[in-house]
Amino acid sequence: MKLEERINAIAALGDYLKELDNATKNDLFLRAANENPWFTQESLHLAWQGILNFLTKEKLTQWTSSYSFAENKQKKVGLVMAGNIPMVGFHDLLSVIVAGHKALVKTSSQDSALILFIINSLNEIQPALGGRVAVVDRLNDMEAVIATGSDNSSRYFDYYFSKVPNIIRKNRSSCAIISGEESPEELLALGDDLFSYFGLGCRNVSKLYVPKSYALPTLLDAIQPFNQLLEHHKYRNNYDYHKSIMLVNGEPHLDSGFSLFRESTDLVSPVSVIYYEFYEDEAALSQKLLANQEKIQAIASRKGQYPKSIPFGTLQKPELWDYADGVDTLKFLSGL
Repeated sequence: MKLEERINAIAALGDYLKELDNATKNDLFLRAANENPWFTQESLHLAWQGILNFLTKEKLTQWTSSYSFAENKQKKVGLVMAGNIPMVGFHDLLSVIVAGHKALVKTSSQDSALILFIINSLNEIQPALGGRVAVVDRLNDMEAVIATGSDNSSRYFDYYFSKVPNIIRKNRSSCAIISGEESPEELLALGDDLFSYFGLGCRNVSKLYVPKSYALPTLLDAIQPFNQLLEHHKYRNNYDYHKSIMLVNGEPHLDSGFSLFRESTDLVSPVSVIYYEFYEDEAALSQKLLANQEKIQAIASRKGQYPKSIPFGTLQKPELWDYADGVDTLKFLSGL
């Protein structure tokens, strides 16, 4: 199949998923939630809409327009998928398909129902393209690998897949820069970056950089609409646990009533906790970000004003060309 044919087939998949009847979608979401208790209906709908945003002929054509794919050089590409947020491995699968390769998919046990449904749907719509995707229990005989996991699992991946071209992703998190000029509406949008998917994604903000003079209660007041997070038992358990630890240890912190804010130089905070760090000026801030650039997935700021940042409220709405870890997946695949 030529690139245009692949794009047309993938766009047809998008149309099919968009028109899926409510009963089928509700059953699918129920099965996904049974696999992973963090997958609420709200989280699943957010991820679903993100996937549908990818699957249009216009977006796919725009995405692939600057690449050249050798149609006669199909490779078997192993995919090791994560399961922290719904369908987090879909972009890698889509990249392999659109690049004209064959995908050997190792799904996460915590997020298989959604990915398998999409693969089966593609096979029904366009068997020639769906036939290029195989779900496997173990990766063997692959000619390249894209694997996503933790810092610990990446060491295993580095060893096990060292003999083939690879992209190995480790732990990353995102941060936000507050200038002090934000409106309540902009701070509320920042709340989406903080709390979508309960903060479990690498594109979720777990660290805030705030000016010395900033009054943090201003932010805490603005994000109060997110207090329904406490209705989720696993999130509530995390909040209660970390609050107890901070109180017992006498650790200074701010409590929004559903999330905890603690000053720290660390980047990655636990669920229900947000770290913050003060900065003196933009030059000092730039030094902090530069020192941590290998651990930062994305940066959010007011209206995307800070260099290489994007506006509040958009971190969990990536485009096809917003590559994880800044590694161009399609460039990697086109060069195989």
